[in-house]
Amino acid sequence: MNNSIGNSKQTERAKIKKAIPFLIILLVMAITLTLFLHREWIATLGHYSYLGAFLVGVVSSSSLLLPMPGFLILIALSTTFNPVLIGLAGASGGIIGELTGYLAGYSGRKIIQDKQNHIRMEGWMKRWGSWAIFAFALFPVPVLDVAGIMAGALRFPVWKFLLIGWAGKSLKYIALLSGGVWGWEALLRFFS
Repeated sequence: MNNSIGNSKQTERAKIKKAIPFLIILLVMAITLTLFLHREWIATLGHYSYLGAFLVGVVSSSSLLLPMPGFLILIALSTTFNPVLIGLAGASGGIIGELTGYLAGYSGRKIIQDKQNHIRMEGWMKRWGSWAIFAFALFPVPVLDVAGIMAGALRFPVWKFLLIGWAGKSLKYIALLSGGVWGWEALLRFFS
């Protein structure tokens, strides 16, 4: 009798363990859909200066399927506020938003396992690890989403993913925003 109860508890735990990845993927999809449906409201976050930059970073990086124009808001903020601080705030929020990709990869390893790009990215991640995440965070296009999914799938330590991704995103944002402000000011002086 006790053996029967123990087996049913193990069966229940196995069912719950199998359901968790599916529920996480549903959560990521719900976040993406919600962000898409409320994109006008997201654009108003820029009115909150550095906190707005942080929130824009979180929101725009949380969407895996639909790219959000958060960086455009950061550019606008950097013309009024310190572009280095806007870059740091946006990158801090952005790497927190990238956790959606990490969690999707962590829970959905079986979904991406057979894809050809997965094999290539897995090789890079296994060979270069932290350096691969740092490099992908530096790219001006959102390839950190893919690296985040892969880092989660390979069970890369989340604290390392956050720290290294933040460092790469920070350098990218500071360089692009500072360059954008410098270019904007040069353009205004030229036409003045």
